[in-house]
Amino acid sequence: MEENPKGVDLLFETSWEVCNKVGGIYTVLSTKAKTLQNLYKDKVIFVGPDVWTADKPAPDFAESPTILRKWVSNLDLPYGIEVRVGRWQIPGKPIAVLVKFDGLYAVKNELYGRMWDAFGVDSLHAYGDYDEACAFSHAAGIVIESLYRFMGGEKLNTIAHFDEWTTGMGLLYTRLNMPEVATVFTTHATSIGRSICGNGKDLYRYLPYYNGDQMAGELNMESKHSLEKAAALNADCFTTVSDVTARECEQLLGRKPDVVTPNGFEPNFVPARTRYNTCRMAARKELLEVASALTGKQYPEDTFLVCTSGRAEYRNKGLDLFLDAAATLQRIHPGRQTIAFVMVPAWCVGPRADLRKALTEKNHTQALPEPVITHCLGNTDYDPVLGRIRGLGISNSAQSEVDVIFVPCYLNGMDGVFTLSYYQLLIGMDATVFPSYYEPWGYTPLESVAFGVPTITTSLSGFGQWVESNFENDFSASGVFVADRTDTNYWEVVDGISRSLKFLSSADRSTTEKISKSAFHTAAQANWSYFIDYYIKAYDIALTNEEKRNAGTDK
Repeated sequence: MEENPKGVDLLFETSWEVCNKVGGIYTVLSTKAKTLQNLYKDKVIFVGPDVWTADKPAPDFAESPTILRKWVSNLDLPYGIEVRVGRWQIPGKPIAVLVKFDGLYAVKNELYGRMWDAFGVDSLHAYGDYDEACAFSHAAGIVIESLYRFMGGEKLNTIAHFDEWTTGMGLLYTRLNMPEVATVFTTHATSIGRSICGNGKDLYRYLPYYNGDQMAGELNMESKHSLEKAAALNADCFTTVSDVTARECEQLLGRKPDVVTPNGFEPNFVPARTRYNTCRMAARKELLEVASALTGKQYPEDTFLVCTSGRAEYRNKGLDLFLDAAATLQRIHPGRQTIAFVMVPAWCVGPRADLRKALTEKNHTQALPEPVITHCLGNTDYDPVLGRIRGLGISNSAQSEVDVIFVPCYLNGMDGVFTLSYYQLLIGMDATVFPSYYEPWGYTPLESVAFGVPTITTSLSGFGQWVESNFENDFSASGVFVADRTDTNYWEVVDGISRSLKFLSSADRSTTEKISKSAFHTAAQANWSYFIDYYIKAYDIALTNEEKRNAGTDK
């Protein structure tokens, strides 16, 4: 890892998920930050949305009265934009600027008009979160310009890095108003590719025949797709997170990424080996207690615990396939009593009162009504996961060898049922399954092996492809099994995953320990200390292309 390559003097990185944990990009940025700080100590400034209030403060942001004090004290930003400056409370503790952007809604049409004239961005068909994302990223661009000018940026090698379509307006603003700043745009998943998959269409076998603009019109995605495409085409360096998504970008956005930047990992939230067994036992105890309170069954200590987790994208994340695999495992009989947890946030309206009561009762042996779900839903009759559990006839009866439990909430230790967070519970699992159909990278399986928990993913995920490229596709070799998934082999994958789970549940202790050791090793190979080199390459490309773009002009 080269120290401060190509003399990067100032690096901005903008994302909706800076100090705002809503998805996988938060994990990317918050784990990458320490390595960036090692490279460019406090020359890195993260820019995120200020969506917090006094009643709901940012949980991992510490405001500072001294950082960038002179800049803050002399600020005169348009459109009522306000900022708060501090440090992101993550490893590395980088500088973060949170931007209040509400004032831009009043002038959005004027701003959209400029972007149409300059880049052909079609905001006419906008809906949903488009206005919010554009207001934030426009404001972020203005804040970056102010900081850039204040810090004498005209004399500095400066990079502005924007993540996902939600920051596209910020990149385009930078290109218009600071052409001497090198820009990087990273798409973590194309908006139109995700939409194609989410609407039940086959992406992979038809990918060479899809036209991104045409599909955007068909799926009512014109504005997001138009913005994302403009950002990709106008960035000095365009990146994405995996080879599978790179092919998608080239076909649907019209530009092949300059470099693939796989998502690295920092094991800072994995317990030390001296505490590993204690943490694992605590997690298993809580998981089994909740399961027993729901079903009335007393589970043996060696119950095989498996889970899936992630965003609530029923098809894209393979939640349908996981449930079918659990039902198939019941039919072929697992090696021992098994509980399959679906830990996916849904429309959760609170914990079940009867479950909370059951958890306080000693020797509880009575099954609760519908003992397959831990929390109440706002759309009980329409939730796809609960509907599939019901459709499969899963009831967690006394005779069932494979019970399924749906946990439809964010596991932060304050959901009203579990006192432990997702990571604190993950360590208690014996296996995880992430059988995604659409998964540009796939942090969840990487997190799993970081905890020494074997995982199953698919060949359609970026992480799965990385494993296949670097390891033998076998649990003993990597702690990972990559199921070969296509557009048409759904039931083959269901059968393969159920048999893989039976193998793991039947494995003896020495085999299990060998697999866990391999899992730790695989996670170590995905450390940011290795993967940051791909970003260094991206920065170099951006600076080089900016120089070419401005050759012969007065910067």
